[in-house]
Amino acid sequence: MKLLLTGAFSYSAAQLETLRALGTEITFVQDERVELNIDVSDFEAVVCNGLFLQNDITRFQKLRFVQVTSAGLDRVPLSYIQENGIALYNARGVYSAPMAEWALGGVLALYKHFNAFSEKQKQHTWEKDRTVRELAGDTVLLVGCGSVGTECAVRFKAFGMQVLAADIQKPQSDLFDAYYPMSEIETALSLADVVVLTLPLTAQTRHYFDAQRLSHCKNGAILVNIARGAVVKEKDLTDALVNGTLGGAVLDVFADEPLPKDSPLWDMENVLITPHNSFVSPKNNERLFRVMYQNLERYMKERPAQ
Repeated sequence: MKLLLTGAFSYSAAQLETLRALGTEITFVQDERVELNIDVSDFEAVVCNGLFLQNDITRFQKLRFVQVTSAGLDRVPLSYIQENGIALYNARGVYSAPMAEWALGGVLALYKHFNAFSEKQKQHTWEKDRTVRELAGDTVLLVGCGSVGTECAVRFKAFGMQVLAADIQKPQSDLFDAYYPMSEIETALSLADVVVLTLPLTAQTRHYFDAQRLSHCKNGAILVNIARGAVVKEKDLTDALVNGTLGGAVLDVFADEPLPKDSPLWDMENVLITPHNSFVSPKNNERLFRVMYQNLERYMKERPAQ
């Protein structure tokens, strides 16, 4: 089977040999962000991330298997893949732990005013702050309760918070104290001191959190976005932070990345900005390779004899 690998993943020599041992003939291209100048018509399987943003998937005439290295599926032509019966796999679970830690760490940083203390340390200033907050007893709403949302629930629960779930279907976990269908998202938002977004970006969720929905947030709530930037309407988010509807935000993803230098979000003291970094961990390589190997192995076993 002809397999195309891209630089979206850093393979070791041993990992490449493990994939070849499955019976694959590997072609590797480092940069998938350009139109490939090779014949791609014979590739039956591809492991990539944004390959199809620059390359027409219809050129891959024998394609039957796609493994993306991201948790989201917003960078592949889903309709074409589904219509043509192509097996599609994401990196479910690979990045969940570091992303959940990032969300918790960001909320703690805002609750405990770590940025202000850091500035005081630089100035050698000994000054107490009696307005810092405590997580225990507060309520967190997780919007999107898949792998990332569940890992967030584990960590926020450990800090004594009440954990609410909002999703299109009820999560099968006792980590959540209450469940709200998306039709009742406004009620859930009104109860939460912290709102964490982990929902996928789809046509239905693009700009889902606009001025109208943000207006239902509990006064002073903190919004955490580790999903995709476009699930939030950025201008409306900025307005909510300025007018006090929201008390702060932890933002790792943005509609335009890098975040433009003239964005007012950069200069807000109640906003923690990170450069789409929440998923990073030295343990990701091993986890992701295990996922892709298992999916390829299963596909190879089940594919019709060639």
